[in-house]
Amino acid sequence: MVQETLAKAVNLRYTQLADQCCSLSCGGALGHAAPQPGEWALDLGCGRGNDVIRLAEAVGDSGFAWGVDLSEGMVEKAKKNLEKFQVLRAEIRQGDLENLPLPENSVDLVISNCVLNHASHKELVWKEIYRVLKPGGRFVVSDIYSLSPVPEEYRNDPAAVAECWAGSETRDQYLNHVRQAGFLDLEILEESAPYQKAKIEVVSWTLRAFKAR
Repeated sequence: MVQETLAKAVNLRYTQLADQCCSLSCGGALGHAAPQPGEWALDLGCGRGNDVIRLAEAVGDSGFAWGVDLSEGMVEKAKKNLEKFQVLRAEIRQGDLENLPLPENSVDLVISNCVLNHASHKELVWKEIYRVLKPGGRFVVSDIYSLSPVPEEYRNDPAAVAECWAGSETRDQYLNHVRQAGFLDLEILEESAPYQKAKIEVVSWTLRAFKAR
């Protein structure tokens, strides 16, 4: 029930933001990802589809770009943007990060930007990322972590989680999820100074790691 309420809050907030031009990122995941021609790539929490379009351009006619987002409004906007810019080698799907609508071993690259902190069960998200990546595939994820554990009153507030801060975990918790999913060669590509976000202090960072071959 709590997860359903959270999903509704996230859906509502990002549907409302779909037609706005504000930036919703917290790092440079795509810039660090270096998508290559022929690769199949996935953007988790693709929003308006801007990075899906860039991924499709980078992987070319022999590759493919997927975008997955929970928000109905963002999915609709992203599909319109693909049509507007005549992007043929890409597709947008509505879906849950904890149960991705893609088969296992299907993509070479997963990117995400300030999205994973929304998930109720982050360990499941990382297992899903591992599942859909091909052997040797990589993720590049930009997100936030909290300097200290977020108080329960905020963690249990769907609106606060949807605002992209109350669902964050500590640095150690975050890294533990990544490692327990089975990823190798974990690298921190960028890490900001702490800053205030609503009721807590957070840090933005970008991580990369690989699935075993």
